[in-house]
Amino acid sequence: MPTDLIARLRGSPLLCDGAMGTLLYSKGIFINRCYDQLNLSEPDLIRGIHQDYLRAGAEMIETNTFGGNSFRLSRYGLSDKVREINLGGARLAKESAKSFDGWVAGSVGPLGIRIEPLGKTSFAETRAAFREQIAALLEGGVDVLILETFGYLEELHQAVLAARELDSKIPVIAQVTVDEEANCLDGSTPEVFAPRLESWGIDVIGCNCSVGPVAMLDAIERVRAATSLPLSAQPNAGVPRSVEGRNIYLCSPEYMASYARKFVSAGVRLVGGCCGTTPEHIRVMKSALRATQARSQAGDGQAKSKSVPHAIPALSLAERSRLGAKIARGEFVTMVEIVPPKGTDIHKELEGAKFLKSVGVDAINIPDSPRASARMSNQALSLLLQQQAGIEAILHYTCRDRNVLCIQSDLLGAAAIGIRNLICITGDPPKMGGYPDATAVFDVDAIGLVNIVHNLNRGLDIGGNPIGVGTSFALGVGANPGVLNIEEEIRRFEYKVEAGAEFAVTQPVFDLSLLENFLRRIEHCRIPVIAGIWPLVSVRNAEFMKNELRVSVPDSILERMGRAATPELARHEGVTIAREMLEAVRQMVQGAQISAPLGRYSSAVDVLEALGSNEAKVTGRA
Repeated sequence: MPTDLIARLRGSPLLCDGAMGTLLYSKGIFINRCYDQLNLSEPDLIRGIHQDYLRAGAEMIETNTFGGNSFRLSRYGLSDKVREINLGGARLAKESAKSFDGWVAGSVGPLGIRIEPLGKTSFAETRAAFREQIAALLEGGVDVLILETFGYLEELHQAVLAARELDSKIPVIAQVTVDEEANCLDGSTPEVFAPRLESWGIDVIGCNCSVGPVAMLDAIERVRAATSLPLSAQPNAGVPRSVEGRNIYLCSPEYMASYARKFVSAGVRLVGGCCGTTPEHIRVMKSALRATQARSQAGDGQAKSKSVPHAIPALSLAERSRLGAKIARGEFVTMVEIVPPKGTDIHKELEGAKFLKSVGVDAINIPDSPRASARMSNQALSLLLQQQAGIEAILHYTCRDRNVLCIQSDLLGAAAIGIRNLICITGDPPKMGGYPDATAVFDVDAIGLVNIVHNLNRGLDIGGNPIGVGTSFALGVGANPGVLNIEEEIRRFEYKVEAGAEFAVTQPVFDLSLLENFLRRIEHCRIPVIAGIWPLVSVRNAEFMKNELRVSVPDSILERMGRAATPELARHEGVTIAREMLEAVRQMVQGAQISAPLGRYSSAVDVLEALGSNEAKVTGRA
């Protein structure tokens, strides 16, 4: 039967069903319920929807298992029910289709999490989750697997691999979700994703969800030009409109039917609907397909597959920036942090940058709204200080406030205006700052961000499309030797290095043993490490670092700061402690980043004097 399905698709169009969630909601099942679990708790409801679609003319129905993976089910406390839910969904669909002689497609959706390279879930973990779900669907007797609504090709690839490992002969339909410009959520164009899917041994390539019929037809026409495989299309019933808090899909059955004919004319062989489509839409689409059956154009428009663009060699680290050159030569580098102002006056920051340059500091390190505070754009400040003070800036770049499209735009803009050094970090959550109700984005974390920058340096955007000349960022990351869960920190550090990190800057170091242990643990993936050094200004400052920022501050340090009788003596003691730490770590690391609490840049330079180098001798005070 599976072999016959592919032969059928190559010969004439086949009509699939429409939305499941739309009908469940219309029947009073609220969206806070786990729709996949209804296979077990309300089987008659699911069976009835399947039969409604089959009576309307659908020749293929999909199992109610789109979210039936362990990650999505865990949100409802159902991660241990993967097999039961998927097996139940497959059996319900098979029972329903039997009397109609219909096909059953096992529906598999994305995991609903970020995977590597943009997240911390590994390929192996991803594939294992898909294997668990797909194994149950196969046990339930599905005729074909439909991997649908995938926005990221790497995740889709793991689902394909899982399917092929379990059954090399089961037909696999792979459908991506696209935006109005026909690109996947990871930026991949049809000219990129279609050949890649074909190379993975997919039987049918298609698009579903996200957009309405018009935009999807544009995407399908481009896919058709890039592959000779059978195509599928399951658009939403238009772009949803919010009406009194509900998403309403406004495309009429007749309108969807008119586009069903256009899809078939464009080479689509499996056509159906996604969000907003109902049995009535399918009934009218069936009539339209019957009327155009004789106009099958399976062989038309087949084009030569286009090759996937290749990366270009990135510039060597030494060629990208003065800081990168010094790191590449193995020299000890010095950085001082300059925090952006809360307003627009940069007089203090500019004078500080000029002073730091005059005493030989290599670069200024500019954080991105630290502790989720609203401050001047650090990218703007970096540009101004580079231009007006003549010192190289290191731009902290966080994922907190930006989606993947904004990230790419920002980074291309930073490269165009001459920013050459980055530290990629996830960022503090908004609840830490003065605007706790602000919405965080976190489309990716620091690992995913490193992958994006690494690709930009090689001339590729986030979807693997060529952008011409690559960017030239020296690519740094953060590290925390004193974090409580050091195993997770090492694991994430390994991922960052694998993704393309070229140097690391640590959180402030007050406990030498923790840094020594961290450096031992990363020996197998060692990149240049720059130690964070923080000159404390008071015992309260030390307590804040320990108890609120979770930096490891030994009791001996707290005691020393507590013995300082005056604020000036406390600042002096903080500088002394910082100098001692710098002297202790100098032979272990390749640089130091000195913070300047309260904007006291002279304190940072006082710490750097511990190096005993001419570059860091104080020639003035700021």
